[in-house]
Amino acid sequence: MFRSVRHMIYDLIEWRSQILSGTLPQDELKELKKKVTAKIDYGNRILDLDLVVRDEDGNILDPEQTSTISLFRAHEIASKQVEERLQEEKSQKQNIDINRQAKFAATPSFALFVNLKNVVCKIGEDAEVLMSLYDPLESKFISENYLVRWSSCGLPKDIDRLHNLRAVFTDLGSKDLKREKISFVCQIVRVGRMELRDNNTRKLTSGLRRPFGVAGNPLH
Repeated sequence: MFRSVRHMIYDLIEWRSQILSGTLPQDELKELKKKVTAKIDYGNRILDLDLVVRDEDGNILDPEQTSTISLFRAHEIASKQVEERLQEEKSQKQNIDINRQAKFAATPSFALFVNLKNVVCKIGEDAEVLMSLYDPLESKFISENYLVRWSSCGLPKDIDRLHNLRAVFTDLGSKDLKREKISFVCQIVRVGRMELRDNNTRKLTSGLRRPFGVAGNPLH
């Protein structure tokens, strides 16, 4: 409502400047005044304000000098014009919504929601858990990786994210749904020493990334 009224006020300010400029021909000035009064009446209606009754030139009718029947007829005409404007606005909005729906239907987009509960895998060191979508027929990944860093004690390294490890794979379109096979793949990468049994402090290494395990689940 605020945005609609703001746009109408901007239009009225611009049209007022054109009227005060004194450069418009009489026919254009008359048409512009009609646009101004129509905009004001429309704005009053959507704001639930009183309808101002006007004559054909857009001037406010004086109830002291205008008969009751003339006021009633002018009010009917003004109400009809405002209703037609409201119906036109409603029709335009419906057409916009229909076009948006048609465009969305032509290029559908889907998403896959993933909620990681736990990693039941005895690693012994810190690890990285990577989840992604994979096309086994084309032998390639079709999404980016969702990465979770897992500590050696069996909990997420970012403890604040415990029980809140969620991800959404977005922008899966019709092309992805037409794939014959799609698998959800989870890779585990161990981060630490070269060998788990290496106790030689002189040869001790750290921070090395080594493939540890992989699991896959077909989605369709």
